[in-house]
This record gives sequence, C-alpha cells and structure tokens, in this order.
Amino acid sequence: MAEMIINEIPIYPGDNKLIRLNISRLPSGTEINIPIHVFRATEPGPVLLLMAGMHGDEVNGVETIRRMVRRRMLQPHRGTILAIPILNIYGFLNFSREVPDGKDVNRSFPGNPTGSLASRVAARFTQEVLPLVDFGIDFHTGGASRSNFPQIRCELEDEQSEAMAHAFGAPFILNSKLRPGSLREEASKHGKSIIVYEAGESLRFDETSINTALEGTARVMHHLGIIDNSVPVSHPPVVCRKTTWIRARRAGLFRSFVKNGQAISRGQQVGTVADPFGYASHPITSHVSGYVIGLNHMPVVNQGDAILHIGY
Repeated sequence: MAEMIINEIPIYPGDNKLIRLNISRLPSGTEINIPIHVFRATEPGPVLLLMAGMHGDEVNGVETIRRMVRRRMLQPHRGTILAIPILNIYGFLNFSREVPDGKDVNRSFPGNPTGSLASRVAARFTQEVLPLVDFGIDFHTGGASRSNFPQIRCELEDEQSEAMAHAFGAPFILNSKLRPGSLREEASKHGKSIIVYEAGESLRFDETSINTALEGTARVMHHLGIIDNSVPVSHPPVVCRKTTWIRARRAGLFRSFVKNGQAISRGQQVGTVADPFGYASHPITSHVSGYVIGLNHMPVVNQGDAILHIGY
C-alpha cells in the first residue's frame, strides 16, 4: 500500500490521523478547517468516504459519523476509511443549508479555487480528497421542514452503486439521476461510486434515521471487504424507480392523514388544506399508488408547496 497524502501530510498503512484541511477565514480572522479522520489498515483494500454536513443544517449525518468515530466503528481490517463529519463548516455554524454567499456546495462541484466560497470548498475537496476515494456514502436529510423516510439514492444503472445500496439495507432505494454540479456527478466522471443516504429532517436528531445509518454503513463496509462482520438486513429494501410530489393546490393549513413510509393508493385522501378562518377545508388525494418517502411538517403551506414525496 502506497502512502496517502492529504494537505501535504502523509498517512501510512496502519495510521489513524486527524487532518485539518484549511478552507478560508471568517471576517474575524478565525480559520475555517474541515476535519478529516483517516483510518488506514495495514492490509490493502478500497478507500471508502463517509461524509456529512454538505448542508450545514443536516445534523443527522453529522451525529452518525460522530458516533461511529466515538464508538471506534471505523477501524478497517482492510483498506482505508475517510470520515468527514462536517464539510460545510460555514453552514453548520449558522444553522444554514448554504455557505454565506448563498450558494449550495452540492451544486458547485468540481469547484474553482478562486471562485465563490461554495466553489472554493468544492474545489479543495475535489483536489485533495476525491482522487483518493473508491466508494462513498454521502449523508443528507430533508430540508425546509420536510422529513425523509430512511432511503438510499443512487443510479441503478451503476452496478456498484446498486450493490452498495442493497448492502446498506435502508427501507427504500430510489433511482436518482445525477444532478449537475453535485458530488455524485463529479465522482461518477472519475469512475467512483457514491450513494446518498437521506433520512430525517434538518436541525433535528432522529434516532431511527441515525441507527439505520449506523447499521447500513457497517453493512456497506462489510460488502466492500473493509470489515469482516455486520448486522444482516431485516427486510429487503423497496426499490422505487420513479418519484413524484403531491403539491398544495391551495394555500392554508396542512394536515396529513398518512405517515412517512406508509403505502398509499391512487385516489386515497392523504390530507387536507384548510383556510385558517374556518370557512373551508379541501381534501388532498394521491394521483399515484406508492410509498410516502418524504413528508412536509410545516403546517402553513402556500399554493404549489411540496407536501408529500411519493416513490413508486
């Protein structure tokens, strides 16, 4: 196994190191660094990236990686694990999805070292970390008061991604096309397979989502030969090749009649939108049969707001 270099620091087989990758400074002069845990086995094997906090308000993934580090779950028998609890330090400090310039890091890859702040974060990662990676799991949660039921998103046409998704064993697997400027798209250009785990709601810990992530990550590590044992999947994942949104046709107060993860039928009433003054209440029905994979918990909705995400 050759030496691995991040931020001009060599990491040799058998090393466990914490590397701080400098990004920039706050206006106060405080340095902003991305902590990267590197765990290398003495035996050769793949390099697995575990990353959270791409969006600073998505804390379930941050807590997942923190627990894995704390519980010493990331000691590989073969290969290397790169664990990044928080990529977007700026967003994390400000309870925000974006960086201070208002841009989304996950739409900024491969980045530009002299561009916007989001582009600089993406560029530093693309230059220093991505070339070392073979596979990856990118941890996310729902945004804008929407909670996602535990799910893996990947391109099912990519055999390696599909195999990792089934090994992870989340309740749902979604066929998700590559989005321009995303980490998955940039990784795919270099022949690297990264799957996305989506679960829970921003700025809220969800124990079910976190525990599913802990077990699923261990299963992927086992699948790749990085560790020798993991907890088997209790129920095979439901594969959804298509998804659709149910949107509010009127503004008002939204009440859901269904739960996240629930199977629903076409024509079923899934909730109501009522005016706040007691004059009228309008039913919301589903236009497809499928499963609720995302649910809006914001009681006040505007016309056109996404309120249920359906996989089918």
